[in-house]
Amino acid sequence: MRRRAFIAGLGSAAAWPVVARAQNVEKVPVIGFLGTATSSGWSHWVAAFVQRLRELGWIEGRNITIEYRWAEGRSERYAEIAAELVRLPVDVIVTSGIAVAAAKQAASSIPIVFALASDPVGTGLVASLARPGGNVTGLSGLGAELASKRLELLRGVVPDLGRLAIMGNVGYPASVLEMGEVRATARTLGLEVVPLEIRQAEDIETAFERLKGDVKALYVCTDALTDANGNRISALALAWTKVSPWRACGTSTGQMK
Repeated sequence: MRRRAFIAGLGSAAAWPVVARAQNVEKVPVIGFLGTATSSGWSHWVAAFVQRLRELGWIEGRNITIEYRWAEGRSERYAEIAAELVRLPVDVIVTSGIAVAAAKQAASSIPIVFALASDPVGTGLVASLARPGGNVTGLSGLGAELASKRLELLRGVVPDLGRLAIMGNVGYPASVLEMGEVRATARTLGLEVVPLEIRQAEDIETAFERLKGDVKALYVCTDALTDANGNRISALALAWTKVSPWRACGTSTGQMK
């Protein structure tokens, strides 16, 4: 009995270093990356993100893990992806403004950082820019505030502009605000506005089919849906021979395509 007890004790002692080593292994932080568009469309942003992490000492595959998920411009996937990231689980979720509401609902305690959101206060994402509160923070864009300036620039490019089409994702509060700002500015410039409201990719072609009369320009409110379908929108606009598409790009003044 004494010999068996000794052997059993020796076996337990031999396991101690293994247990100790396991307990000393630190958990590698995990970033959940919820991309609202496509991986190819965000490739340059992802490269910049990973590069900056490296500069701060966080190297993917060494002391940090990044779980990428792509919604490909389909807003109905935001909640599904956010719930998946919570289940993994991740330590922080990085996304853009349009997906924050879904991420916030799925992850009430996980920090959420948005790369860009137009008017996050007006759309209810944060309490204020100075004190966002809750578990959400990020960078604020000036889409709605710059809408009037963009339209003035467009008027300079198309001096005989009389009717303007505005395309925006009405499922995204920031786009709704921007569309309202464009309409208000259009009225002051004496322009007639033709709204083209979309909610999903399938609505884009139908929206163009509703265009009637002498519409010479199209103002597109930028969000994940219009970004993911940018080439398609441009092609359809150019097919409508009297339309020159004007896409608002982030906080810039816009670009002709």
